[in-house]
Amino acid sequence: MAPTTAVLINGSSDAFTDFVLKQGNGVKGLSEMGLKNLPKQYIQPLEEIISDAKIMPQASIPIIDMSKLDGPTVAEAVCRAAERWGFFQIINHGVPIDVLEDVKESTHRFFRLPAEEKKKYLKELSPSNNVRFGTSFSPEAEKALEWKDYLSLFYVSEDEASALWPSVCKDQVLDYMRRSEIVIRRLLDVLVKNLKVTEIDETKESLLMGSRRINLNYYPICPNPELTVGIGRHSDVSTLTVLLQDDVGGLYVRGDDDYWIHVPPVNGSLVINVGDALQIMSNGRYKSVEHCVMTDGSKNRISIPIFINPRPSDKISPFHEVLASGEKAVYKEVLYSDYVKHFFRKAHDGKKTIDFAKIRI
Repeated sequence: MAPTTAVLINGSSDAFTDFVLKQGNGVKGLSEMGLKNLPKQYIQPLEEIISDAKIMPQASIPIIDMSKLDGPTVAEAVCRAAERWGFFQIINHGVPIDVLEDVKESTHRFFRLPAEEKKKYLKELSPSNNVRFGTSFSPEAEKALEWKDYLSLFYVSEDEASALWPSVCKDQVLDYMRRSEIVIRRLLDVLVKNLKVTEIDETKESLLMGSRRINLNYYPICPNPELTVGIGRHSDVSTLTVLLQDDVGGLYVRGDDDYWIHVPPVNGSLVINVGDALQIMSNGRYKSVEHCVMTDGSKNRISIPIFINPRPSDKISPFHEVLASGEKAVYKEVLYSDYVKHFFRKAHDGKKTIDFAKIRI
């Protein structure tokens, strides 16, 4: 028998942990109980909440039309956005609208599965470390949990994905990943040429996009959205992240002077952001920027990021082409798997992960 609302909110932490984390109910299970008040485990410190006074309503990240990428103006806009904002949206990117809609619907299908089905993909039960259902970010390390469930899928091969990914979403997710690869390669080509890297050889291709992971994120209706977050302040550890939003909204990017900018959903668009790996490889020329997700009190929200990463075994550091003119390295060489482990070992903490790679003066 499921615990009552009162037991979950006021009872032992064991009952809460069992229901949310171990039985596969996640925050979706809490939300569907019709809670009137947010469980204390999700109440965030005041400094983690974006108040209306800290939002810049007139500001927006660039929206770039990818149909003209071959021209110098658009290529320049992509590089300028990566340097100035670390974020931009792209339209006319070549990924068909029906592919985007299908992967969104398949995300809803997965999260509509009974808890018993989703539970099969929990860390302790999943048939593979590359397929992981979970909730929050790092529950063991967090003082306050994030109001989010997710399915994380690390791509190794078509065969493994076909065999191990959940059947309700794998075909649509794989199709979306395949269709988005062309635009990802075009963006990376433009960005590295601006760093005086004339050719993406086999070594650089591995560093830039040697591995890929996709998350299906689900943010259920929240009883007190003003008290919690969907995802806390962080920058991604990727080279690039390609994000598909639904029409609800909730993504915020840090702008100037500690103000935040909402990234409104644009129909058919993809949100692109620079990750820490590309910041390191560009020696800080391209910026990975803090961002977070606020929750909603009336609508369920989904988002689908593809993380384009180096391989775990790759060592990342500033490209020698960037340093060839005598520019001093800001970052040391680090094993990418060590960098990622450092990120996941702690709660979200803004931009502090990048310190792991900084050269101390």
